Amino acid sequence: MTTPSFLAAPLAAALLTALPAAAQTAAQAPTQPLPPREVPAKSLPVPTTVSPEMQAVIAQPLRNNWDKPPTTPDGWRQLAESNVATVAAQIPAMAERLRVSVEPTTIDGVRAYTITPADLPERNRNRLAVHVHGGCYVLNPREAALPEAIFLAGFARMKVIAVDYRMPPEAFFPAALDDAMTVYRAAIRMVPPANLAVFGSSAGGALTLEMMLRAKAEGLPMPGAIAPGTPMSDVTKQGDSFQTNALVDNVLVSPDGFCDAATRFYANGHDLKDPLLSPVYGDVQGFPPTILTTGTRDLLLSNTVRMHRALRRAGTEAVLQVFEGQSHAQFYRDDRIPEVREAFNEIALFFDRHLGN
Repeated sequence: MTTPSFLAAPLAAALLTALPAAAQTAAQAPTQPLPPREVPAKSLPVPTTVSPEMQAVIAQPLRNNWDKPPTTPDGWRQLAESNVATVAAQIPAMAERLRVSVEPTTIDGVRAYTITPADLPERNRNRLAVHVHGGCYVLNPREAALPEAIFLAGFARMKVIAVDYRMPPEAFFPAALDDAMTVYRAAIRMVPPANLAVFGSSAGGALTLEMMLRAKAEGLPMPGAIAPGTPMSDVTKQGDSFQTNALVDNVLVSPDGFCDAATRFYANGHDLKDPLLSPVYGDVQGFPPTILTTGTRDLLLSNTVRMHRALRRAGTEAVLQVFEGQSHAQFYRDDRIPEVREAFNEIALFFDRHLGN
């Protein structure tokens, strides 16, 4: 549509006048904190826009003792051990449903598990994925580390090595990253780096990104693709969703809850803004294609969104999938939930597009 001639000159003048003012306003950072928005108390219904199985997950109450983290090394150890037996009992049925085998192993001194599909397709025979588990750097040792790794192996029909990295009080920062890198170095000897994927969620999502920063620093080749799920990419608690989703996320619950205490326990006094703890502050130039996953109620929604934007600004191909109503890492809660299958099928397709054969 052509602008009428009698409007063209005034319109152009107005635009020329307005643009410098807008640019000047945008360039001026506020010298004082701007006033917050006051939000009245309200009830949040369980969304009916998700499957009944996911509705049941969303409807669960806030995590027990989210505001009562352990205060001693033994307390953290006992917390980590508390769910291992429960998860271990679920592994055989889970492996059977997804048609994979699970074998404990040791790789260059690091504890790990090898998960292998019963029917490994020809195109995946020379592919491999390295998994680093979540748990705020202190939870999910041994079999408790396995569900997400089993899901990827089952849905992608790929061989996976799950790293059972050292955690406090056995070892502190950067032990988890050191163990993950030991397995990574071994993995790029097993398959061409272009055929390798790295993935994990929560602390595992952060470790996935930290591994790329460490690989760059050491001059190691990048993998073909990575999948950091809801990564703890800024443990200094910066980001909008730390406020908007506080007491909405029924897993992490609060920026000042158990996960913050756990991360500080792992960091052991180290600067939390170090990119090897908060990778959003690192140089992500040259990172491999990345798929990130989060949910609308996730306390770390902003961590994930900010990481996605940092990757895009660096020129990396990065895909962001956000699931309706989900709190932190609920996209790998149970392989029988439709949204979980959807999330892992998306990751599997992404890996299939980007990995060599």
